[in-house]
Amino acid sequence: MCNVTKEQVLDSISTVIDPEVGFNMVELGLIYGVDIDDDCNAKVTMTLSTRACPMHQMLEQWVREAAERTEGINEATVEVVWEPAWNVTMAADNVKQALGAM
Repeated sequence: MCNVTKEQVLDSISTVIDPEVGFNMVELGLIYGVDIDDDCNAKVTMTLSTRACPMHQMLEQWVREAAERTEGINEATVEVVWEPAWNVTMAADNVKQALGAM
């Protein structure tokens, strides 16, 4: 049984800043889910703001590495999905406000 919580993994992932906009991946709403199995392996489902994101591979790597830094997590995998398509309404209120979407 694994005692690591989704919130702990999200806290670790929140250290990953999207360099194009200066906000972290969690508050941008780009992390769609975190599943943790009984062996303490994490699977992170995420998206990017655009399919043409020049930082695609780096952001994916940074999210995986951040999840693996969570105490108790053995290994993390990242799946990038495009549905549902990301839009600014998925971001936290502070991000929407800063980006002029409120």
